[in-house]
Amino acid sequence: MPFPTSLPRRSATRHALQAIALAAAVLLAACASPGPSHTPLAQTPADALGLQPAAHTPAAPAQWWSVLGDTQLDALVDQALQGNPSLAVSRARLEQAVALSQVREAANGPQATLGADLTRQRYTAHGLVPAPVAGNTYNSGNLQASLSWAPDFFGQHAAELQAALGQARAAQADAAAAANLLAAQVGRSYVALARLVAQRDVALRALAQREEQLQLTSERAAAGLDSQVELTQAQAAVPDARTQIEALEEQITLARRQVAALTGQAPGALAALTPRLAALQPGTVPGTLGADLLGRRPDVVAARWRVEAATQGVHSARSEFYPNIHIGAFIGLNSLGLDTLLNAGSRQMGVTPALRLPIFDGGRLRAQLGGRQAELDAAIAQYNSVVLEAVKEAGDALASVQSLTRQQSLQTEAAASAEKAYRFAQERYRAGLGSYLVVLSTESQVLAQRRLAVDLRARQLDTQLQLMKALGGGWTDDTATLHTAAR
Repeated sequence: MPFPTSLPRRSATRHALQAIALAAAVLLAACASPGPSHTPLAQTPADALGLQPAAHTPAAPAQWWSVLGDTQLDALVDQALQGNPSLAVSRARLEQAVALSQVREAANGPQATLGADLTRQRYTAHGLVPAPVAGNTYNSGNLQASLSWAPDFFGQHAAELQAALGQARAAQADAAAAANLLAAQVGRSYVALARLVAQRDVALRALAQREEQLQLTSERAAAGLDSQVELTQAQAAVPDARTQIEALEEQITLARRQVAALTGQAPGALAALTPRLAALQPGTVPGTLGADLLGRRPDVVAARWRVEAATQGVHSARSEFYPNIHIGAFIGLNSLGLDTLLNAGSRQMGVTPALRLPIFDGGRLRAQLGGRQAELDAAIAQYNSVVLEAVKEAGDALASVQSLTRQQSLQTEAAASAEKAYRFAQERYRAGLGSYLVVLSTESQVLAQRRLAVDLRARQLDTQLQLMKALGGGWTDDTATLHTAAR
């Protein structure tokens, strides 16, 4: 009858399961203790930084520097992104981080090896090997295939892989941040060069004006209308103007060399580069900063991935306190004497399950866990610092752009008044109601306003480039897809 025979089988199965559960409980109880729990630092929320949760920050185009409308600048930035050595270093670091994540992913799967060994050996006559092998020389061979696997029962391997992927994703965002910074440096250097060129144009007109003043003062001194004091002052003003021009020429040369270096060219390769400030057009700027700003800046995203990697590192360190199980198997041929290596009797096979359980380790695992927890706190603190700096940088740039817009409006009014006074002085001179010195003196106010206009326009363009860089440029976060590229 089947019933009496099935009852003992069920009872034996139940006892076996109970024994396995008891053994597992004993093993877990015997593990080293990880110590008290650790509460990581808190991450700074977006609303605590003054960002508007519902506001949407307009996205910049992918080539955000192109909004200035200068094709020459576009070409320089493209060349910099291709040939700058510092950017190549960032890309190499990204490739290294991706390769390390691939190594970690490969190590977590089953491993298979095939080995062949041939040995010719003389065996000692006074060792453990008995006669007739002892004291003689023999050839031996071993041909073996092995398979090993470490099941991830406690999530250690998954945590290690996610930590490696987090570092690789952070490196990917770092490379984008480096490209964003490089584009901003090229753009700002280009604007600085355009400003110097515009200031040189104003300085050349100022030199011509002082030469005219010197000529007129010389004529008046010869006619007895001016003294040697006025003549000496007019003479000293000419070399002073030339000194200013020469200083601007020096700065223009250095600015050209700076742009060349940023674009990966020889320092003297752009000796003829002469951008025009009037050809650069500022674009529109956002009115407010939304919370989505934090997801658009690659440096913030990189810091966030480092927090994720450090979190996975804590999980990996905590899993070290649990049993480590390793399963291995092998099959092959082994013989003393190569003539019998391929015989059926030379075959060998086996299974090698292994269990490693930490019990007493002198506090090593707990110290290791404490170190990973400290790394997590440091990563969170660094993230909070990067977020705070990102919001400050974007806010400062936005405030400066808005202020410069108001300053330009006021300066335009002042420049219009100076130009009007200059025209009146010219009309009075043509009508014989005033001297030409008054005309030249009035023109000095016009030139001063032109210098100020050049500086304000250059600052507006420079600050707008800073703002667009602070907003993350045209970068789109694609770091989460890195795991597909790693497979």
